[in-house]
Amino acid sequence: MTATHTARDAASAATERVIIFDTTLRDGEQSPGAAMTQDAKLRVARQLERLRVDVIEAGFAAASPGDFKAVEAVAKAIIDSTVCSLARANAGDVHKAGEAIKPARHGRIHTFIATSPIHMEKKLRMAPDQVVESAIGAVKLAREYTDDVEFSAEDAVRSEMDFLVRIFTAAIEAGATTINVPDTVGYSVPEQWGTRMAELIRRVPGADRVVWSTHCHNDLGMAVANSLAAVRGGARQVECTINGLGERAGNASLEEVVMALRTRRDVFSIDTRIDATQIVPASRLVSSITGYVVQPNKAVVGANAFAHESGIHQDGVLKNRETYEIMRAQDVGWDTNRLTLGKLSGRNAFRARLAELGHVFTSDAELAQAFARFKDLADKKHEIYDEDLLALVAQTGDEVVQEHFKLARLGTVTSTGSKPSAVVAIDMKGREVEAVAEGNGAVDAVFLAIEKLVESGAQLILYAVNNITAGADAQGEVTVRLSRDGHVVNGNGADTDILVASAKAYINALNHLGTAASRKHPQAFLATP
Repeated sequence: MTATHTARDAASAATERVIIFDTTLRDGEQSPGAAMTQDAKLRVARQLERLRVDVIEAGFAAASPGDFKAVEAVAKAIIDSTVCSLARANAGDVHKAGEAIKPARHGRIHTFIATSPIHMEKKLRMAPDQVVESAIGAVKLAREYTDDVEFSAEDAVRSEMDFLVRIFTAAIEAGATTINVPDTVGYSVPEQWGTRMAELIRRVPGADRVVWSTHCHNDLGMAVANSLAAVRGGARQVECTINGLGERAGNASLEEVVMALRTRRDVFSIDTRIDATQIVPASRLVSSITGYVVQPNKAVVGANAFAHESGIHQDGVLKNRETYEIMRAQDVGWDTNRLTLGKLSGRNAFRARLAELGHVFTSDAELAQAFARFKDLADKKHEIYDEDLLALVAQTGDEVVQEHFKLARLGTVTSTGSKPSAVVAIDMKGREVEAVAEGNGAVDAVFLAIEKLVESGAQLILYAVNNITAGADAQGEVTVRLSRDGHVVNGNGADTDILVASAKAYINALNHLGTAASRKHPQAFLATP
C-alpha cells in the first residue's frame, strides 16, 4: 500500500490548502446511540469520498472485532480519500490499526496519548518520561505499516507548553507526518487557541516538515471558531464531523468550517478541495443513519439556513440575493434533490438512482426488500424524491435482511376524552401474533402493544419525528432509540402515516437489538482526542 503523502509532500501541499480530516465514523460515532453498522459506515464513507474529504477516520480498529472489520471494509471500498484508523499509543492498538488499513490505497494510522498533567496523573498513571517513550514507540511502530502517521496529544488544551514542544519534537523525529493539537474538552477560546498553534509551530524543531492539525470539541460552542483560529495560526488540517456530530456537545462542524474558509477568503486566503454541492446530501445521510436530526437553524445545512421570513429580508433578497445571503443555497447542495421515480419505475432504475445517491446494495435480498418498500410508497405518494429513497434504504441493510419482527397490521382508536388504544399485529418469522394496548397517546399505545408481543425489556430513550419532504402527502421519518443492558441502537421508519412510521421504527430498533449492530458503545472503554 502507499500513503497519500510523504512528510515533505504533505507539508508542501498544506501550504496550498486546508486538509479536511473527517472523523464522523469515529468521533461522531461516539455520540450516544450513533453507533453505525458496517453497512452504514460504508454508505457514509462513500458519500464522504464524493464530498472529496481528504482523510476519512473510519474507526478505532482495536475497539472490537466489529470495529476492525468496519475499518477494513472502508479501506477496501475507498479509492480517492485516505482511510485512517485511530490507535492508542500502545503496540496492540497500532498493530490492529495497521492491519485494518492494509487494503487501503492510501492509509493512515492516527496514534495518540494524553499529555495534560491531570490525564497523565489521574488516568494514565504515567510519568511524563513514560508518556514520551510511549509516543515514540507508537509512531515508530506505525511507520512499519505506512509512511502516513499522525500523532495527537490528547487534552493538549490543558497541557503544559514546554511538554507539548518536547513530545511533538520526539514524535516528528520518530516519523510522524501530521501533528494534531486537540482541544479534547472544548475548553479553549479562539484567540488563545490560535496563539497556541502559532507558538508550537514556531518552537518545535522540524515543524516545517509536517502538517499541523487541530481537533476541537464544542463544549463551549466554539469548536468551529477555535478551528478557524488554528488555521490562522498555521494549522493546515482541520478535524471535523458532518453536522458537528460527536460525543458530549460534538465536534467542529465540517460544513461550517468549509464554508467559512470559502466565503471569507479575504480573511483566510486558503481553501479546501471539498465539493460543497455534496454537503447537504452528506448531512441528510448522516442524520438519517444516526437518528440525530439537524436543528432547523443549523448553519449551512439547517432547513431554515436559507429561509427568509421577514418582509424586509424577503424584499431585499428578491431584488438582489446578496443583500441577505452570503452563500448560494445551490452551492452547498440545496435544491438539488429532484423528483426521480414513480410507481412505474423498474428495479434497475431504482438501483441505479440509489447508486448515484451513494447507496450500493450488497445483496439481491437487500435490493428486493428496499424495492418492495418503494412500490408500497409509490401506491401512497405520487411524487417520490431523492429524500424519500434515502429514507427507504435507511430501514434496509445487511443486518435486517432476515428480520426477526415485521409489522403486519396496525390499527388505532383515538377520541377526545378517552384513552387511545392500538392493535398491532407482528410477523415473527412467519407466525403472526397480535396484541392490544392503551397508552397516554396513540404512539405510546402502539409501542406498548409491540412490547406485549416481544417483551424486549428495552428502554425507550429517544423518539423523534422529521418530515422528509414538503407537502401534505410527505413521508414522516421517525427515529427510535432503545437501550438494553448497555446496548444502544437506533431504529428508523418512514411512512405517509406517522403512526405506521413509528411502529416501523420501533420494530426496526428491536431487530437491531438482535444483530451485530447491537454492540455496546464502540469506544466505551477508550479515551480519545
